Amino acid sequence: MASTKIMGVLNVTPDSFYGRSRSESLEIAINYGVDLWKQGADIIDIGGESTRPYAPAVSEEEELKSVIPLIKELSQRQPLPISIDTIKPLVAEKALAAGASIINDVSGFRDPAMRELAAASQAPICVMHMLGTPNTMQDAPFYHEGVTAAILHWFESTIESLISAGVKKQQIILDPGIGFGKTVAHNLEIIHNLPKFKAIGFPLLLGVSRKSFIQKILGLPPEEVLPATLAMNTIAIRAGIDYIRVHDVKENRQVIKILSSYEHTNSDLGL
Repeated sequence: MASTKIMGVLNVTPDSFYGRSRSESLEIAINYGVDLWKQGADIIDIGGESTRPYAPAVSEEEELKSVIPLIKELSQRQPLPISIDTIKPLVAEKALAAGASIINDVSGFRDPAMRELAAASQAPICVMHMLGTPNTMQDAPFYHEGVTAAILHWFESTIESLISAGVKKQQIILDPGIGFGKTVAHNLEIIHNLPKFKAIGFPLLLGVSRKSFIQKILGLPPEEVLPATLAMNTIAIRAGIDYIRVHDVKENRQVIKILSSYEHTNSDLGL
């Protein structure tokens, strides 16, 4: 159960919501990526455009300038898989050519060109649910059928579209999109229902790290919600989540080690 893998966040943007994950120069970003590896990350997730609510759009050219040199350099300095966090097909294509091996698309591969790239590259893909766009997703999000049913239905239809485009089932990792068009209550419901999402039969990725719904529950800024993030990720790991996307790799690695030791002891005792 505690075999969950850690995706460490490395943003090369000036405006991501959590400052410690931002790296605004190439050398700082490379060093930070190597440090994430040393802390125990299994994957490094590189993004060149913030997807926080109401974030300004970044041009394709600007995003390429941010992520491609970093991926080229980092892929030569550490052995971990690199995922490219982008909604732009050209950025994803060039990132794969530069050394990335996973595509993480928060728009859920809506763009047919992104689905075609996924099929042609045969790379693992992280397929996230988002209501609307970053500029609209937090404008009174509402799900007529309930958030759990809505995401389950979206997963079903999106998987069908991906497979129709030539994507293999074994490439697909699903992400219910915590905070992307969801209220605090929606996010808590998603976490409560993780077993229902697991039952679909695909690996699950979850990103709760320091997000605004935790801040709202506690009335604290992102810098002060690491303990609550660890609590949420512990719940997710116990529910069988396959990947957690985090800003704090070392602390989350400790959680996984403790849970693994606990489960191993229970197994030895026949519990």
